[in-house]
Amino acid sequence: MQHPDHTPNLTYRAGQHPLPVAQYLRLRERVPPLYGLLSVNAAILAFTHRALAPGYLTLTVPAILVAACLMRMLVWLRPTTSADFDPDVAEYRMRRTTWLAVVIAVAFVGWALVLDQYGGPYEHGHVAIYIAVTVLGCVFCLTFLPNAALLICTLVLGIFLAYSLIMGPLVRIAIAVNITLVATVILKILRDTYDSFVALETTQHALTSERRQAQVLGAENARLAETDALTGLPNRRRFFSHLEAMLTDADGAEGFSVGLIDLDRFKPVNDTYGHAQGDRLLQVLGQRMIADCPENVVIARLGGDEFGIIVKGSPEEAEAIAQKLCTEIRRPARVGDLVVAVGCSAGLADFPGSGRSADALFDRADFALYHAKNEKRGQCVRFSSELEGMIRTEQALDAALQTADLARELSVVFQPIVATENRMPMGVECLARWTSPSLGAVPPEMLIASAERIGRAREVTLALFTQALAALIRLPEAMHMCFNLSGHDIADAETVAALIALIERSGGAPSRLIFEITETSLIAKFDSASDALEGLRETGARIALDDFGTGYSSLSALHQLPLDMVKIDRSFAPRLDETRGRRLIAAIRNLARSLSLDCVIEGIETEEQMLSARIAGFTLAQGYHLGMPMRLEDLIERLGTERKSAFSVA
Repeated sequence: MQHPDHTPNLTYRAGQHPLPVAQYLRLRERVPPLYGLLSVNAAILAFTHRALAPGYLTLTVPAILVAACLMRMLVWLRPTTSADFDPDVAEYRMRRTTWLAVVIAVAFVGWALVLDQYGGPYEHGHVAIYIAVTVLGCVFCLTFLPNAALLICTLVLGIFLAYSLIMGPLVRIAIAVNITLVATVILKILRDTYDSFVALETTQHALTSERRQAQVLGAENARLAETDALTGLPNRRRFFSHLEAMLTDADGAEGFSVGLIDLDRFKPVNDTYGHAQGDRLLQVLGQRMIADCPENVVIARLGGDEFGIIVKGSPEEAEAIAQKLCTEIRRPARVGDLVVAVGCSAGLADFPGSGRSADALFDRADFALYHAKNEKRGQCVRFSSELEGMIRTEQALDAALQTADLARELSVVFQPIVATENRMPMGVECLARWTSPSLGAVPPEMLIASAERIGRAREVTLALFTQALAALIRLPEAMHMCFNLSGHDIADAETVAALIALIERSGGAPSRLIFEITETSLIAKFDSASDALEGLRETGARIALDDFGTGYSSLSALHQLPLDMVKIDRSFAPRLDETRGRRLIAAIRNLARSLSLDCVIEGIETEEQMLSARIAGFTLAQGYHLGMPMRLEDLIERLGTERKSAFSVA
C-alpha cells in the first residue's frame, strides 16, 4: 500500500508530471465540454427536423447518441485517482479516446447526412452548419490530442465533401470546400499550440527533474547548473559563488585577485562572419584559457565576450597570469575555414588592498578594465590609488544627486514601440535622463545606482513617473506607455503604494500603463515581487518582463509573476539573421503566445532584422532602426506626420 506521504499531487501544474500525464490531465478539462457540445448540437438538429423526418431519426437515434455522450462525459468527470498519473495508463486512455472519438464522430456525421435527406433548403443548410460547428468545436476541445482532432477532421469532412460532390448542388460543394479549408488552418494553429505546450512541458519537466536529481546527485548537477553551455567554463553564478566562498574563508594570510578580461574587436567578427562563427571563436578561446590556467586560478565566462578570473597569490602573480591569458587570446584562431584574431584588455583588483567585499572587488576590477580599454587598450591594468581617485567621482555623483532638484533636473524621453506590419507607433518606452548643473548629462544606469546608494531611489522613481503620467495624457489614447521599475522599487512597499496613488490621482486610463521589470533583479524576491505587481495590476495597469532570455530562471518567472507581456532581450535581435536564431526566437514567441502574453522584440537595428521579426510572427518591435529615444514634443510631431502620411496614402 502506498504511504500517504507519497500520494501524488492530483492537480495539473506545468512541468509537474511527465508529458503523457500532463497531456492527459489537460485533456480531462476539455473532453466533457466536447461531449456536451455534441449532445446539444444533436438535440437542436433533431428538433428542427422533428416534423420532417421519421421518429426513429429524430428521437431514437439521437437519444442513443446523446446517451452515449453523457455516459462518456460522466467517465471523464469522475474524480482523479493515482492511476491517472501513470504514464502508461495515460497513453492507453488517450489511444482509446482517439478511436472512440473517431467512432462517435462517424456515427454523428452519418446520422446527420441521413437526416439531410429530409427537409428544404433551410434544413440542408442547418445540417452543413451542424457539421461545421461540431467539427470545429471538437478540434478546439481536442487541442491536447491532435491526432484525434486530425482523424476526426479527415474522416468527417472527407465524408461530407464526398457526400456533397455526389449529391450537389454547387452551393453545398462550395460550403464543404470552405469548411475544409477553414478546418485545415485551424488544425495548423492547433498543432502550433500543441507544440508550444509540449515545449513548455518538456522544458518545465526537465527543470523539475533536474531539481529532483540535484537532491540525489548533489554536486554534479550543481556543477552543470553553474557551467556556461557554450564554452564549458564556469558561469557568472559559479564565479560569484566561488568569490564569496573565498571571502568567507579569507584569514588575511593569503591574498587573491579578481580580474575581468574583455575581448576587443569581437563585434566585427560577429558582424562580418555571423554569430555562429562568433560562438565558435568563443569556444576556441575558452579551451585555450582552460588549457593555460594554473591550478590556483578560476576562470569563468560572465556573459557575452567578458570573462572573469580569480587568482590566489600576490597581485604580481595575478597580473602575470592575466597577461599570459591575454597573449593566448590574441593569437589567431582557426574557426572552420577562417582564421580570425581578436584583442583583449584586462582589469585586476586585489584582496584586501582594493576591497574586502565581492561587490567592491568586482567594481574595482571593472573600473580597471574600463581604464584599460580607454587608456591602455590591449593591456592588463591593476587597480591602484590613482584609479581610486578616479572612482571617487562616484562620490561626486552621489553628492550632486543628494542636493539635486529632481523636478527640474530629471526628464524623460520616449522610444517608440511600433507595429511590424505598418511601422505605426503603438506605444512608447519611457527612459530617464538626468542633467546635473555641476556634472552635465549623467547616464541613466549611473543615476539609478547613485539613487539607490544614497536612498533617493523612491524620489527619483516618483519624479520620473509623475512626468510620464503627464506625457501619457498628451499621447493618443490608443498608445500605451512602458515605465521601468527596478528590483529596489518593487521591494519597497511605500514606493509601490505611492505609484498606485499617483495613478489614481492622474485621471488617466491605467490600462495604458505597462510596468517593466527585469527577471534578474528579482531572483531572490519572487514572492514579495508577485504581491507588489498584483497590487499594481489591480489599478488596471499591465506588467511586462523585460530582457527576457537573459536570466537563468526566465521560465520560472513566467509562472511565478503576474505578467501580461514579455520583451525579448536586444541580444536576440542579431540572431534573426541566422536560421537557428530565427527558430529559437520563434519558439520564444510561440511560448509567450501559448501563455496569452503579448510579445515585443527589442534591439531592432537594421531593416533585415525588422523584416525577419515580422516573418517570425512578431507584431511589436522596438529599436534604434525604428525610432531613437526622443523628447515628447518630437514624438508628438512624428505621430502627426505619420498620421498625415497614412491619411494621404489611404
